[in-house]
Amino acid sequence: MTQSMRARWHAHRAEPAHARAPVDTSRVKEIVGASPAIRAVLEMVARVGRTRSTVLIQGETGTGKELIARAIHAASPRAGRPFVPVDCSALAEGVLESELFGHVKGAFTGAMIDKRGLFEAAHGGTCFLDEVGEVSPCVQAKLLRVLQEHEIKRVGGTGTLGVDVRVIAATNRDLGQQVTSGKFREDLFYRLSVVTLSVPPLRERRDDIVLLATHFLRKYAAANARAVSGIAPETMALLAAYDWPGNVRELEHVIERAIALTTNPVLQPEDLPPKCVETAIPSDGTAPASPLSLRGVVSGHVRRVLQEARWNKKLAAQLLGIHRRTLYRLTKRYGITLKERERRGETE
Repeated sequence: MTQSMRARWHAHRAEPAHARAPVDTSRVKEIVGASPAIRAVLEMVARVGRTRSTVLIQGETGTGKELIARAIHAASPRAGRPFVPVDCSALAEGVLESELFGHVKGAFTGAMIDKRGLFEAAHGGTCFLDEVGEVSPCVQAKLLRVLQEHEIKRVGGTGTLGVDVRVIAATNRDLGQQVTSGKFREDLFYRLSVVTLSVPPLRERRDDIVLLATHFLRKYAAANARAVSGIAPETMALLAAYDWPGNVRELEHVIERAIALTTNPVLQPEDLPPKCVETAIPSDGTAPASPLSLRGVVSGHVRRVLQEARWNKKLAAQLLGIHRRTLYRLTKRYGITLKERERRGETE
């Protein structure tokens, strides 16, 4: 560490609390949800935000790990300083090393000037390492030095530079298992996981689906100037029953797509992708269904569309936004038969 950088580091550590930017807790409020699972996450965010501790955020893809990291940063005394995200899975090893630590002129072909790295850019603030489980052993060793010594060395350089950066890392992998298999350094794992925070998948916080869907509806209706005012109960029932393998990100994309394509003032089941209709349908069609149950809502909607289409299954499938074979499976599952049509005096 150079003398000037060492002085800069110590000066920052000695900076009085009242001179720092005020804590901004608004980011926590941006996380939509009221389920016990997400409330526990928000409580942890508020508690860990004011500390200097390194945080490891675990969770499936699409659960909102970066949003949680931003909320931790915003709830910290570093809120007025940079938040620098890095997608570790998107960059090759050499490129990632240069992006994180910078390089000096002539370090490699094409290095025409000295370049500052992202850790330097994040000085005084937070560096968010997304998908840290994808980092190579070489870069892992350099990350460990940042966490232990608070200093970096640019690629091709000889001197070190001091940095004051809080590291928040995220992964959708089991890092403990990767340590066991020798793919991730044990010492780095313990440095990163001083505080571990697990973000639940959407299927484990179904109580939040209505809130999230409504939030995204308002967001994209306003962004696209579309006069869509709500989500029909049968549509919401399908959203609540779907397992969301892509989590909150997938739900957001589904609502955005529906807003862009719908001609209805209120989102209907036909506005959803076929997968949301097909996989949300219960497989047991023998038990009687209450009109308010998911089976009752979906079967009633399928019957109404068939009636509207005068029992033309090709047209009904188009209105529902599903394949004709899917419609046949639904009519069989719910006992919607030709005899029912004849009883109603309707013709195809």
